[in-house]
Amino acid sequence: MSFDFTFIEIMDMIGTIAFALSGAAVAARKGMDIFGINILALVTATGGGVIRDIIVGMNPPLSFQNPIYLVASLITANIAFIIMNLRKGKAEDHFVVVPERALFWFDTVGLAAFTVDGAIVGYNSQTVAHLFLIVFLGVVTGVGGGVLRDMMACEMPYVFVKHVYAFASVLGGILTGSLLIMELTSKNVAIAAGFALTILIRVLAAHFRWNLPRIEERK
Repeated sequence: MSFDFTFIEIMDMIGTIAFALSGAAVAARKGMDIFGINILALVTATGGGVIRDIIVGMNPPLSFQNPIYLVASLITANIAFIIMNLRKGKAEDHFVVVPERALFWFDTVGLAAFTVDGAIVGYNSQTVAHLFLIVFLGVVTGVGGGVLRDMMACEMPYVFVKHVYAFASVLGGILTGSLLIMELTSKNVAIAAGFALTILIRVLAAHFRWNLPRIEERK
């Protein structure tokens, strides 16, 4: 197995675990039972990849060809369920099952990992790689699972309201795609650069409370 392939697998697994934790956390906050926690974790971890694979004509999607990601999602969800239950038993009056900061990091790491993963799929899907396709697939892979999670949890999708969420994915995808197309670095360096930039933008946006322009309702 080549190092490139191993590195992509690592990104896949990082994204899967991070987004499974994110889905489990949202489900717990919504008061879902263990079945709901597993389903939301699974949808969050695999939803973006399934949408990406359908777009590029991969049938069946990779998640169904290689069940390791489904298994990893479910294992992560059930471990999270056990830990959250143990913590809840020792809770204080105003206990929050999953701190906002933890949820932020689950989402951020998952977004970064799946953005570069989708970008690589776009780069490899055609003889002549197009930056638009690379970035589009990176963003779809990065935000797709989270959008499905929030819709199932009856929340406004995180991608539309929080700290330039999708924009960070766009920038990470552009950097990865540009480095790949122009052959300025190795594939691994391009992946690492896009991953790091996506996380950096999300962290800076959260710290400085950056948000994209919106129409404020007049009172």
